[in-house]
Amino acid sequence: MALGFGSAFADVHAAELRVCADPNNLPFSNAKGEGFENKIVTLVAKDMGATVSYTWWAQRRGYVRNTLKAGLCDLWPGVATAVDMLATSRPYYRSGYVFVTRADRHLKIASFDDPQLRGLKIGVQMVGNDAMNTPPAHALARRGIINNVRGYMLYGDYEKPNPPAAIVDAVAKGDIDVAVVWGPLAGYFAAKEPKALTLTPVEPAIDGAQWPMVFDISMGMRRHERPFKDKINEILEQERPQIDAILAAYHVPRMGG
Repeated sequence: MALGFGSAFADVHAAELRVCADPNNLPFSNAKGEGFENKIVTLVAKDMGATVSYTWWAQRRGYVRNTLKAGLCDLWPGVATAVDMLATSRPYYRSGYVFVTRADRHLKIASFDDPQLRGLKIGVQMVGNDAMNTPPAHALARRGIINNVRGYMLYGDYEKPNPPAAIVDAVAKGDIDVAVVWGPLAGYFAAKEPKALTLTPVEPAIDGAQWPMVFDISMGMRRHERPFKDKINEILEQERPQIDAILAAYHVPRMGG
């Protein structure tokens, strides 16, 4: 049985850092270790004198219950800071939603109140349940911008590689005029498109009083494992320059505080 840091942290040189990750979720992670979260957890494990051991699970409903809380792994990178169901580390980056447009269109959209949005074909990421839709979907709906909106499933067709890329592809192909996309996804896939795309951070950072467009991102772990959390925080702080370099290499948009 693998020795996890969360359950046996007295031995800070335990053999494995057990990580929960999605095997088909670039730019964050994949089974080949090509995502930026793969690179960051490898860095963390190195500083712990450990190797990374993955529990692969598609990030769908029940993900935490079936991985971290089931005791199969001890660390979930890339979770929103202060999420209710977990303990979280210090943030290691801050990103947000961006408007994605073709550079040759010169649309210059930065706000949901831009009147152009009422006459454009808009793409938004959808989770599939009205109560769980992304903040941009709610922001558009509360302005009555509905009929010209096309939803793109955040998870997409899991049988294909990189399912979240479809919304960025649609902008590049001209199928839609503008998309509102989570920053790390937008930055990574936009850089791979043959057509130049423009990424503009959504402003303001909170839409009304309810819908944040910018999030601090941390590593999640089970509650009541303070020594483990403290060690993760220590490493994230000392490796900040290297982590920043990894994020930059993946074109992750960084937002201010």
